[in-house]
Amino acid sequence: MNKHLISAADLTTEDAILVLDTARELAQISDRPMKKLPTLRGRTVVNLFFEDSTRTRISFEAAAKRLSADVINFSAKGSSVSKGESLKDTAQTLHAMGADAVVIRHASSGAPELLATKNWIDAVVINAGDGTHEHPTQALLDCYTIRKHLKNNDGNLAGLKIAIVGDILHSRVARSNAILLKTLGATPIMVAPPTLLPVGIENWPGEFSYNLEDVLSEIDGIIMLRVQQERMNAAYFPTAREYSRNYGLTSNRLAKMKPTALVMHPGPMNRGMEITAEVADSKNSVIVEQVANGVIVRMAVMYLLLGGSGEMGENK
Repeated sequence: MNKHLISAADLTTEDAILVLDTARELAQISDRPMKKLPTLRGRTVVNLFFEDSTRTRISFEAAAKRLSADVINFSAKGSSVSKGESLKDTAQTLHAMGADAVVIRHASSGAPELLATKNWIDAVVINAGDGTHEHPTQALLDCYTIRKHLKNNDGNLAGLKIAIVGDILHSRVARSNAILLKTLGATPIMVAPPTLLPVGIENWPGEFSYNLEDVLSEIDGIIMLRVQQERMNAAYFPTAREYSRNYGLTSNRLAKMKPTALVMHPGPMNRGMEITAEVADSKNSVIVEQVANGVIVRMAVMYLLLGGSGEMGENK
């Protein structure tokens, strides 16, 4: 694997399967009463979050602590960043503190790559979401979840069709998932109104459609996306009710899908808009499981990138 994880495109098929296989082994350990491993003892992981986050930040923190790493949580609010400190100065401060890995979430697309390529810090850089660009560990945990339920004998996702529905334009999750699903052999299908599909969507991996009804019967799973109104500076659809009517996942639409089809969502959900409460809590839903899988997948990423020592099954 590369030294850093900035984009899902950084992962070859072999890399991705290695992460997923490692996560599967770590999942067995996570079921034990003693969940900690000594593999990253003495290493320091910094969660550098310039945007608010609940699931991702806590997931990375839990993952690092289960590997016995020391964790420093850094929030832009209340820090020197709020006083105008640059990313470079922040990085050099972390370097002086001896950070071995920096997990960064930033509102600006490209910030993690800047941190990784400018040699401001001698540490592994993991992208926890940058602007509307990418979120590679979310794609890994989504693919892990799909693979756990629907994998073929080769361990990849060949032959599966996964719809990604909603605000594709502003979604870093959609971009990373499109890349990684294709890498693992699946066909991603982007579904959204024309106003919420980015320019050049025809060049993305997989397929795209303006009509959700057209793809329901053929897909093996569906990833519903939140409409990111905080990133919108114009009207992208007439009303929330109109959007929900055309692109919301309801019980009636779920009934048109395969009985084994998975329902997924990266969170946080707008129940009643992109997904109804009945579907979110249905037997097809693996939304809660995605959160749990996020911890073990991020453990696997840190284990592999930081070159964890010691046996994976060893508890001390």
